[in-house]
Amino acid sequence: MSKRLKFFLSHFAISAVVAIISIYLVFMVWYPAPLAKALGVTDLFLMLILIDVVIGPLFGWFVYKESKKSLKMDLAVVILIQISAFSYGFYTIAQGRPAWILYDTFTFHVIRNIDIETSHLDHAKPKFQSASWLKPQLVALSAPSERLIINQLPSGTIAMDHPMYYTDISYAQAQIQSAALPISFLEKFNSKQQINTVIQQYPKADAWVGLSAPAQDMVVLINKEKGEVVKIVDLRPWN
Repeated sequence: MSKRLKFFLSHFAISAVVAIISIYLVFMVWYPAPLAKALGVTDLFLMLILIDVVIGPLFGWFVYKESKKSLKMDLAVVILIQISAFSYGFYTIAQGRPAWILYDTFTFHVIRNIDIETSHLDHAKPKFQSASWLKPQLVALSAPSERLIINQLPSGTIAMDHPMYYTDISYAQAQIQSAALPISFLEKFNSKQQINTVIQQYPKADAWVGLSAPAQDMVVLINKEKGEVVKIVDLRPWN
């Protein structure tokens, strides 16, 4: 086996391992299904994998010529560019991860890590002052009468972006029970077959509330008797 082929296979193997770890973090931890679709992260991530697993090793293959005096420098540049491009994209995905699933009035909202307004963060309860690096957490927006009055919100921000206004989802139980709609209402925007397929997986769900997300709105299945979230599913709540 030539040195060129050995380098290519080693480069490819390392890149593949990094890709597998990244796939797990992105789709199993940060963006559990169907949130990857709700936030539109899949295309960006596929581009990252293309750079990491395909383009990087291929560039190394084309550059590798044993007779070149600048071989080490050329390979170092290829690897540096690959690492830089991947790191920037991966950092962007990490920062855009869904940090909170927040309930407000009649709807759930996806709050990304980059959406969080850090001003007045010290006024938030300790458990809301930092976003989890694991799956997004369920929270509720406190009632207007319970919100802190701190001068004025920074220009361009809204209450949902400020963790100082977050409270435990349990405090919104009655609101969720009141806002939850019958499963049959989903038939307006989804086929009966789609709905039945999903509901069979979550028999405890007997109602739903809409989820507003950056790329694709989803449905939050609810157990109305308990006012509890059962699962976020890939169904349409509205047009």
